[in-house]
Amino acid sequence: MSAATTGGAGAELRELLLDRIHDVPDYPKPGVMFKDITPLLADAKAFGALTDALVELCERYDADKVVGLEARGFILAAPVAVRAGLGFVPVRKAGKLPGATLAQAYDLEYGTAEIEIHADALSSGDRVLVIDDVLATGGTAEASLRLIRRAGAEVAGVAVLMELGFLDGRQRLQDALEGAPLEALITV
Repeated sequence: MSAATTGGAGAELRELLLDRIHDVPDYPKPGVMFKDITPLLADAKAFGALTDALVELCERYDADKVVGLEARGFILAAPVAVRAGLGFVPVRKAGKLPGATLAQAYDLEYGTAEIEIHADALSSGDRVLVIDDVLATGGTAEASLRLIRRAGAEVAGVAVLMELGFLDGRQRLQDALEGAPLEALITV
């Protein structure tokens, strides 16, 4: 599969997931329509179906580690790793991990941010599936791919519950994906 992979959930799964994602207008600031996934997480059937879909992607792309991006990516990625029998590695905001870390800075709309991973969390030859809840502008995902490769691992792919297509995050990620697939179960 190429980096242009759009993936997408089957119609039944897509409907199940979308019915449990609530729009919250003007959050966190006026003009923003926040996609709240907490009702989906509270529904065991929907959360289980989402987890199963992401486990299938781990298997399809032959991942042997799962990386979850702070913070909602942790919620999705940890049960996927457990169900798939894989290790889970958190990518955190700078200053949140103890011990030796690798850091990667990236640009935000107004400023910069930095993420970190434990220096010994990944090894050469590890195939990593990155999981997050939403692909928006792609900045955090792009930085995580660079960080994973700096740690010596290979990016097996990126999987997100939802892609906000109007923000062009997929386009931003094209170079950083280096041919790895990007799967969005839902695109809005």
